[in-house]
Amino acid sequence: MIRRRERHTTVHDFYNKGVPIQAISGALGLDRKTVRRYAHAATPEEASLGTGSRRYGQVHAYSPYLYRRWNEGCTYAARLHAEIVELGFNGSKRTVRRHLQEIRASGKPAPAKPKALTVRTATWLITSHPDHLEESGTLKLKKLLSRCPGLEAVAACVRSFAVMMTTRRGSDLVSWLSCAEDTGMKPLQSLARGLRQDFDAVTAGLTLEWNSGKVEGNVNRAKRIKRDGYGRAGFDLLRLQILLAD
Repeated sequence: MIRRRERHTTVHDFYNKGVPIQAISGALGLDRKTVRRYAHAATPEEASLGTGSRRYGQVHAYSPYLYRRWNEGCTYAARLHAEIVELGFNGSKRTVRRHLQEIRASGKPAPAKPKALTVRTATWLITSHPDHLEESGTLKLKKLLSRCPGLEAVAACVRSFAVMMTTRRGSDLVSWLSCAEDTGMKPLQSLARGLRQDFDAVTAGLTLEWNSGKVEGNVNRAKRIKRDGYGRAGFDLLRLQILLAD
């Protein structure tokens, strides 16, 4: 085992310096195939495996897929081999057939797939203040952004808009609109176009402390009173009812 490790280390020292396989073979007195095997092996143990063993080990990376297809009723090695070849497998049909025999003998169901993140959950993670997320939520958000880099710009836009609203910095709206349009995300670009159409009102809403809450409240109260009259109250009667309600 020590000799194998020394050989693996020596071959990698030469190989990492750019020395050709043939030159390493001559320097160490080893067959070129042996040198190539050690050069391409990540560990000494991997180099000691035969070609068939190494290829058989590769098929285990596709076990979840093969288990699922097996449980779906597909038990043909040739067909499954063709499917995982499209996914990157470069082993033989015999290797796949051998692995399917193990699946049949185990009688185990396919390993459960990780639960996919729903659109609703992803939206909640992005729109929540980072300080308000629990540790699990923070980890999910980091994983989401790492797998979909395009969402990083969206998340940054959402956070900056939240800051703009809570700190009443309507003066930042122009730069935010440009940022939203540059994300390339159609929903954000559509929102930016809509805000530009009513730019002055939006800027005022993000700057001033006044809002239309009282007006909306009175409108809703008038609608409720009108509904109580089953829609039969004319303007004069409705006016009196509103005044008397005060």
